[in-house]
Amino acid sequence: MLYIGVDLGTSAVKLLLMDGEGKIQKIVSKEYPIYFPNPGWSEQKPEDWFAQTMEGIKELIAEAEASQIAGISFGGQMHGLVILDQEDQVIRPALLWNDGRTYEECDYLNNVIGKEKLSEYTANISFTGFTAPKILWVKNKEPENFAKIAKIMLPKDYIAYKLTGVNCTDVSDASGMLLLDVKNRCWSKEMCDICGITVDMLPKLYESYECVGTVKAEIAKELGIPETVKVAAGAGDNAAAAVGTGTVGEGMCNISLGTSGTIFISSKNFGVDKFNALHAFAHADGNYHLMGCMLSAASCNKWWMEDIIGTDKYADEQKDITKLGENHVYFLPYLMGERSPHNNPNARGTFIGMTMDTSRADMTQAVLEGVAFALRDSLEVAKSLGIKLERTKICGGGAKSPLWKKMIANILNLKVDVIESEEGPALGGAMLAAVACGEYTNVEAAAEKIVKIIDTVEPDPELVAKYEARYQQFKEIYPACKPLFEIIK
Repeated sequence: MLYIGVDLGTSAVKLLLMDGEGKIQKIVSKEYPIYFPNPGWSEQKPEDWFAQTMEGIKELIAEAEASQIAGISFGGQMHGLVILDQEDQVIRPALLWNDGRTYEECDYLNNVIGKEKLSEYTANISFTGFTAPKILWVKNKEPENFAKIAKIMLPKDYIAYKLTGVNCTDVSDASGMLLLDVKNRCWSKEMCDICGITVDMLPKLYESYECVGTVKAEIAKELGIPETVKVAAGAGDNAAAAVGTGTVGEGMCNISLGTSGTIFISSKNFGVDKFNALHAFAHADGNYHLMGCMLSAASCNKWWMEDIIGTDKYADEQKDITKLGENHVYFLPYLMGERSPHNNPNARGTFIGMTMDTSRADMTQAVLEGVAFALRDSLEVAKSLGIKLERTKICGGGAKSPLWKKMIANILNLKVDVIESEEGPALGGAMLAAVACGEYTNVEAAAEKIVKIIDTVEPDPELVAKYEARYQQFKEIYPACKPLFEIIK
């Protein structure tokens, strides 16, 4: 049988066709616009997501045996607020995960409601990207839109709703809304009351690998697929990427170098970082995970390469970077503010340490190292909780760079396992669909069969020592700059 994985990203939707053995048959990508109406705001039109997903599926399966398609599932950008009215019309463009407008609402949640209560209700505190403060922002700033709300959903769940007519979500994606009692995998009535909404407005909760329904007859007809095609709930992009990299079960780690950057640590037991620097979320395998998320990762490199120095030849710019661990230039990668571990929407990208002999290659190196140093910040929090890691998987667009993988291995002092497929969320989505259709008994069985390690980047002790000294300097820069960020915001 064949399974479709839909990775609903920030810049494009990536669709993947996988057979029951885990072999990837075809990949298609369809872009859509992102809008920045004001500084720090970030929006997209859900209608664009669905239109491009439908076009992408048609292209994906054009040469496949349609009768063999058994299931569809998703990995999706998290935290985005999609609101529908009584007629199922989208009320306003979706507020995205990297939208920073909700600082007043976050201040209210964290300091008036209180971090202790939030953590009790949801296992997390409020960050500007989360969904609950977005709901409060609409309530406070657009009351006419708030009054129209009949359904609240996350980005990938809008696609599932259009495909099946079922208003559903999964526990991993719902964990990032600040509306879910993560430990007990149910909606928090207390948080709904705080936001002025009812539980009825929220989607029905499923595990990521559970079937939520089958495609509607008109969808099946338009796509040319059977009406029996099952749709599984899917997962937030990071949990789906973790499935796609085999980061399931106990004590596994994955680093994602996508638009955002994450360090994802899976666990069979529920646990909370008492400092709330890491997110405590449900995982797509039925268990839990801790995650540190930085808002700008590979997007920092894209910004530097394309917008600043004006080239798309990424590999050419990296070939002159040879003196690792010796760069005197540092870069704070906070182009969209920062989440883990600083939780500061006013943080900004910063270069420091330039001199007259600083080269273009030094600046490029600083950008790549800055992202790795920032991931190390979250790793240090995990270490403080007693978590011991020796290795990590890696995925995302940035993982295609051998140089960046080498930096990650040595700055974090972890063995970096490279997997055969770096398709992350799209592959994870297809794997979840396969589990929902009974191809595999559970997510761990699917990962064991499908995910294959083809290379490991080992840390070099001498380089680790050099980077350790550099990291000790790097971690002093943000505290020194933080008061300035409050002034120049």
